[in-house]
Amino acid sequence: MNFEHIPVLLDEVIEGLKIKENGIYVDGTLGGAGHSKQIVKRLKDGKLIGIDQDLNAIKKAKAELAPFEDRVTIVHDNFINLVSVLDRLDIEEIDGVLLDLGVSSHQLDEGERGFSYQTDATLDMRMDRTQDISAWDVVNRYDERELERILWDYGEEKWAKRIAQFIVNERKLSPIDTTFELVTVIKKAIPKGARQTGHHPAKKTFQAIRIEVNRELEILKEAIIKANSRLKKGGRICIITFHSLEDRIVKETFRELNKDCICPKEFPVCMCDKKRELKIVTRKPILPSKEEIENNPRSRSSKLRIGEKV
Repeated sequence: MNFEHIPVLLDEVIEGLKIKENGIYVDGTLGGAGHSKQIVKRLKDGKLIGIDQDLNAIKKAKAELAPFEDRVTIVHDNFINLVSVLDRLDIEEIDGVLLDLGVSSHQLDEGERGFSYQTDATLDMRMDRTQDISAWDVVNRYDERELERILWDYGEEKWAKRIAQFIVNERKLSPIDTTFELVTVIKKAIPKGARQTGHHPAKKTFQAIRIEVNRELEILKEAIIKANSRLKKGGRICIITFHSLEDRIVKETFRELNKDCICPKEFPVCMCDKKRELKIVTRKPILPSKEEIENNPRSRSSKLRIGEKV
């Protein structure tokens, strides 16, 4: 695989993880191993576990991390299964975990994967190509109300209702098989005036379908809670998001883990026995510098939040 991977917010992640030479770290979204390579370089007797659901990424990462193979274990899985991965490796606790969310650069660049509205390809969008449900299934088999919900909830698309209607009407004539066929339907659904301003008219719809196919938001809160449960005291969790829906879940989950009590305010004393599990290190997310955005425009919307196990 010859895809270029430029890790986003790299210096900030490395600083945020507070890497120990003998620590155990998990990169739950291994990708092209850009972050992982810099983590493992700082390990002496430590260990890096890299997890990814994309077999192309696994192949690339293995090549990139080959010089450090004595310190690296690579696993084909989804980060939602972090606990079971650690159990299989007989690892009880870890010193840090990184999640770099969303679609990766190489997935967008591999046009045949169907992630991009700028390349004609079969509707796929699966990060793990061994799973059953693809973008084709969402577009051609979901009912109109469900399509509308996905476009609204996951894409924040104000034309969700019209786009869902147009998709259902179009597929009655023939299946919508390719990305460009879907783009054509979206452009028909959105009024001309609205299409002439702002981002590409298909951007939000493609985002929404991709999130649905890969269950990206559905698994995020649970994954954060599971990762935090296996952190050592003082261990760090770093999460990079690329849109407001992801960032909101990360922020709210961090806040929940930061609370000492979740009893209703009218209770005279605490009855829940909840204890604070996470200290929020970044009250506001860390954003990329102007220089990074210039060098890597895809970093523009990235945000980094960091928590520490207590």
